[in-house]
Amino acid sequence: MTAAADRPQRWNRLLELLADTGRLSVEEASEVLGVSPATVRRDFTALAEQQLATRTHGGIVASSVAYELPARYRHGDEAKQRIAEHAAALIDPDAVVGLNGGTTTTAVARALAGRMDLSPTGDARLTIVTNALNIAAEMVLRPHLRTICLGGMARRESYELHGPLAERSLAELRLATVILGVNALSVEGGAQCTHLDEAGVNAEMVRRADLVIVVATSEKLRRSALARICPIEQVQVLVTDVDADPDAVAEIRAAGIRVDLV
Repeated sequence: MTAAADRPQRWNRLLELLADTGRLSVEEASEVLGVSPATVRRDFTALAEQQLATRTHGGIVASSVAYELPARYRHGDEAKQRIAEHAAALIDPDAVVGLNGGTTTTAVARALAGRMDLSPTGDARLTIVTNALNIAAEMVLRPHLRTICLGGMARRESYELHGPLAERSLAELRLATVILGVNALSVEGGAQCTHLDEAGVNAEMVRRADLVIVVATSEKLRRSALARICPIEQVQVLVTDVDADPDAVAEIRAAGIRVDLV
């Protein structure tokens, strides 16, 4: 895991370890990650520069409450990580991108923040628009990103802000791309979620976006959920994993949706 492309994975794993222990030494991180101490020191320095940890003699300590999250938000499986990194790579470095809440979109946000081609200074920088408190709390610490958090009532299950205030917050915004996490996706049902108020905010994000990219692990295809976010015709790209049901993938492609299997 020494290649540049693996840095976001290493950094996310280091932050997960920090959330569990509060501090890490170079030796501990080197052993867990299976990389050299020199690589770990560079990673520690990069995390400190992004204000995501505090550098100490021989290690780092946690400096952000953003990582005090349930385990499902901190420990993504391999398929979800592949989906996140692929989706993040589709975004222009100076785009305005919307993200709703959820574990997959959280992974996408972290992958975006870890991209090495993002400009650290100047006006040409990636802008994150989100109604997810946990994503906003992490991204606002990244000096090379601009973060806009929508208003609204917080829902503890997903950290998402919802309701009329959140929808009105989007009224003056234009999104180049929305990265949409869903609970279910099918040709018949479109993009769906389990909470009615979240569906309203997510639907408004879709209406404000030029490009809609759904990120979903394979078990969510053909699944049904309570509330529809948008019909399948409003989705341009689906990023899912290689275990997806071939028949479900074929149906979605037949509806004119690009499907990236990763």
